[in-house]
Amino acid sequence: MYTFDDRYREYLSRFEEYVGEYCEKLSTKPEVLAESMKYSLLAGGKRIRPVLMLAVADVLEVPAGEVLPYALALEMIHTYSLIHDDLPAMDNDDFRRGRPSNHKVFGEANAILAGDGLLNAAYSLCFDECMKGERFVLAAKFLSECAGIQGMIAGQSADLYFSEEGREVSEDDLNYIYEHKTGKLLLAPVAIASILAGNKYYFEFEQFGKSLGSLFQITDDILDETGDFESLGKSVGKDKKENKLTCIRLYGLDGARVHADMYADHCYAVLDGIDGNTAFLYDLITYVRNRRG
Repeated sequence: MYTFDDRYREYLSRFEEYVGEYCEKLSTKPEVLAESMKYSLLAGGKRIRPVLMLAVADVLEVPAGEVLPYALALEMIHTYSLIHDDLPAMDNDDFRRGRPSNHKVFGEANAILAGDGLLNAAYSLCFDECMKGERFVLAAKFLSECAGIQGMIAGQSADLYFSEEGREVSEDDLNYIYEHKTGKLLLAPVAIASILAGNKYYFEFEQFGKSLGSLFQITDDILDETGDFESLGKSVGKDKKENKLTCIRLYGLDGARVHADMYADHCYAVLDGIDGNTAFLYDLITYVRNRRG
């Protein structure tokens, strides 16, 4: 009988086995580079992006073996972004996933190189997949766009820009940050699975991914205001201290919760138009909306 927790653990276990096999073969000279890369990549976490990719692949009947390399590449890109995000020049956080940030263990210079290493290794994985045909090339191209200067990096830049004192901000600015900083790497897993399925339900999953990305970031903002270190594994209360442009800054805590509900409802509605077993994805929306860590 299906339960959300069991299915999540199943996807998570499948991915952890895959990333573990990759890391067993990962070796560099000097070894500190590989050690620092693996320190963050194997730090655990919810792994929501690879889980999401595997789940959508199941709905679209795409073999897990086709999406796992992209799931790993995506998680490597996400991990590199967290390493760099924690650096003193960025968000300056000493903890990530309940333990010291990469730069607190290996130093700032090695942390930068670990992030660079993960990013480049991710693209190497994608190039290997491109040899298999056009849809694999298109999936790799989409991932690179989501991660790059029209995607996550643009969102990171906007996040810093609109945190500067005296900047005028608007709802459009907030939406841009949400869509790019967090949204692009949550759109990627659902869109890539669709691309590998020959663009099946592409429009629907594009809408689903965009709304889920905004929902995830809003709940992140809410948790920074209401959560605790033990649940989140990272510092809290940093958004207000650093003048971050968040949903709470524009609408207040109650307004942020209303917006979260709106995005969740849109995700549910999109799934209603998809023919397939979307029970896990439906429950995943609820999980994201109600998460505590």
